[in-house]
Amino acid sequence: MIALPPLVEPAAPLTEAEFARYSRHVLLPQLGEPGQRRLKAARVLVLGAGGLGAPALQYLAAAGVGTLGIIDDDVVEESNLQRQVIHATADIGRAKVDSAAAAVTALNPHVRVRTHGLRLTAENAPGILADYDLVLDGADNFPTRYLVSDAAAELGLPVLWASVLGFDAQVSLFWSRPPAGDGVTLRDLFPHPPAPGAVPSCSQAGVVGAMVGQVGSLLATEAVKLIAGIGHPLLGRVLVFDALAAAWRELPLRRRTGLRTTSLTPAPTAPAAGSGPSTPTAVPTLPTGPPEPTGVPVVAEVPAGVTLLDVREPDEVAGGAIPGSVHIPLARVLTTVGRAELSRREPVVVYCRTGPRAQRAAAELAADGYDVSVLAGGWSAWSSAHPGEPARAGAR
Repeated sequence: MIALPPLVEPAAPLTEAEFARYSRHVLLPQLGEPGQRRLKAARVLVLGAGGLGAPALQYLAAAGVGTLGIIDDDVVEESNLQRQVIHATADIGRAKVDSAAAAVTALNPHVRVRTHGLRLTAENAPGILADYDLVLDGADNFPTRYLVSDAAAELGLPVLWASVLGFDAQVSLFWSRPPAGDGVTLRDLFPHPPAPGAVPSCSQAGVVGAMVGQVGSLLATEAVKLIAGIGHPLLGRVLVFDALAAAWRELPLRRRTGLRTTSLTPAPTAPAAGSGPSTPTAVPTLPTGPPEPTGVPVVAEVPAGVTLLDVREPDEVAGGAIPGSVHIPLARVLTTVGRAELSRREPVVVYCRTGPRAQRAAAELAADGYDVSVLAGGWSAWSSAHPGEPARAGAR
């Protein structure tokens, strides 16, 4: 394991009010008053005020991190509240950066909060990240994750990273130019983003709220250690958590050799996956959700006389749906109440964007006695085959 020097120099001495607030930190011999002053001096950017960002922001604010940046371009939705504990019911419809900033300030008025209510791009990412000492990556999509890793690598900034899905999680520290040890980035763990639709999102496969809190709190703990220069950070190590087994395991991570593709420069031709000397000996796989069910037929086109069921999320349906389809999101189909909204008098054909959610819904319906099949390729295939056709969902 690697020990690293403190990330920042100490700030000015603590005030009496700060001593009173942070006394339990000051009592720790590893941290003490110098470590608390380093926390006061630190500038940390939290990417995403969602499941991972919510607990991380709360504990970083409580710990006395001097400046917290929050970047998110989304608004609070009711489905967020199962895990995004920094937001409340009254915040539904409010910008997440504003809701999170208000919660941080209410928790600790000594913390300076900076909000970035926007989506990161290759153009704005370097400028935003350059104002901070450390980045916590709680993004919910692969393009943003790779963009942040690449921008931070160019700037030499450390990135605390975590990925959660279902009952599984992974946590690590990426730093292209650390003061000790070998530098690694997200691309040393996963060289390229997965193909669109290959890995389900939390809205497609689900996630345990309390587990997200565990992982977000771990990110905050690692940030405190890194800022103060105590303990052993996760550089060169990946923690993999199985919540169902209540088990953590650790995998080594080494720097790959050869050309790197980045989000900031034109991509060179990439080698085939798993080829050449750049493949590490032990790399965890991303969670891929439940296995595809068997025994559910697949149809190439929508037959007549069926209920066409769209199990995508409302924001996806707003962008278009197959005419005449009935919309019931997957999470609702998985409940008895949701399935009761479907008639058993006619067959059901299920679709989602590409197929995985439809297969899961179909398996649940089949087990409940429905005559059900899956539309091959889902909305993506149908919209490509029917360009220019009206695309409206049904009444539900």
